Amino acid sequence: MISCGEGCFHIAISRLPEMTLGWQVLPEFRIVQHQRDVALLYKIKNYFGFGIVGKNHGDRQELRVRGMVNLEKLIHFFKQHPLRSIKRYDFEIFCQVFEMMKEKQHLNKEGLQKIASLASTMNRKVVHNLESSETACQKSCKKD
Repeated sequence: MISCGEGCFHIAISRLPEMTLGWQVLPEFRIVQHQRDVALLYKIKNYFGFGIVGKNHGDRQELRVRGMVNLEKLIHFFKQHPLRSIKRYDFEIFCQVFEMMKEKQHLNKEGLQKIASLASTMNRKVVHNLESSETACQKSCKKD
């Protein structure tokens, strides 16, 4: 069983001049385990049929899911099997941002600002300053 602290729903917002507004919104889901338990990550990946298993940091491995199609399947799974921890709040925010992205709201200034505001309430509550020229990428899934 995966404990509460070993996974997260995450919205990264990074400076990327090639994008319409100069910012990229990247939703993702991660599960992190010690490398001795990497087989569990592969079992989860095989169960869903998507995701990438790779190094996280130090002796930790992660399963990372990106892409709107795969994330939509994952969202459906968690709606069918609701979380029973504090992560449920992050999941609800994640779903809200995901729906906004499906409606292309991340491509207009008001939508991007709202997404940044919502993302700042998740996980470690990183505030995104969209006026900065620096990358505003939330590092909420990394353990200290």
